[in-house]
Amino acid sequence: MTRVLLYFQDEVAPARRLAEAAGLPARAIERHRFPDEELKLRLPFAKTDAFPDTLVLYRSLDRPNDKLVELLLLARHARRQGASRLVLVAPYLAYMRQDFAFHPGEVVSQTIVGGFLAELFDAVITVDPHLHRIERLDQAIPLEHAIALSGAPRLAELIAEKRHDPLLLGPDEEALQWVRQAADASGFDLGVCRKTRRGDRSVQIELPDIAIVGRQVVLMDDVASSGHTLARAAEALLGAGAFSVDVAITHALFADDALAVIRAQGVNEVWSTDCIAHESNAISMAPVLAEALASLG
Repeated sequence: MTRVLLYFQDEVAPARRLAEAAGLPARAIERHRFPDEELKLRLPFAKTDAFPDTLVLYRSLDRPNDKLVELLLLARHARRQGASRLVLVAPYLAYMRQDFAFHPGEVVSQTIVGGFLAELFDAVITVDPHLHRIERLDQAIPLEHAIALSGAPRLAELIAEKRHDPLLLGPDEEALQWVRQAADASGFDLGVCRKTRRGDRSVQIELPDIAIVGRQVVLMDDVASSGHTLARAAEALLGAGAFSVDVAITHALFADDALAVIRAQGVNEVWSTDCIAHESNAISMAPVLAEALASLG
């Protein structure tokens, strides 16, 4: 059985790290956008009989809309060319937070996008999907091999190298699962803030009732988008006497000026995994992703 990992040029670095860790050949997909915004894709196989049995497609689904069309085109083409197994490695998985209709008429995107991916692929591997009201990824992506990994232990390793006896703190209650995983891996103290959301970019943070003065605090979360939750938490912590505040996140979405918003509140370092390519990337998820690929056989 032949296996090849395919990637797009904008993700060449993390894709090649994964290919090396997994012992797979890696080839690039050519992508062209026409003036009317349509896409033309070209796979690196000149002849049909040279098409691999298994394709591992690396595509992180931040800013996802064009990428979902790419997946549709690539998967359907690969099946027509005889590929027997398609595996999607999507370190960041889009539309997972839209899991409930809060108002009449709202589209619940989680299961729609999850079903779409299940129709195209035989396995999906992701990292820290933003699941609120379900416990398992296969409840959103109905596949036997819907694999959700975590970046928290890898971030804990990095934090242990950078800081002595830090306090790991979630900026809101939802972050507790990632903070707890990192604390379990490192033995560091942990806590979680309480957040009241007043809008997409307006939040109020209440600190936990634990000792803050003089502590090196690391705020941990799965994703940073607007940056306002982390910014308000950092502001409150430094105001309460924290010695320093750093940020460690799995997914560095950082929309618009989000990174500047965080740094403006006195945050020292910002560390992220390479699930989304960003200047803050400090740790590779390739070893963990490679293990998951190996488990598929």
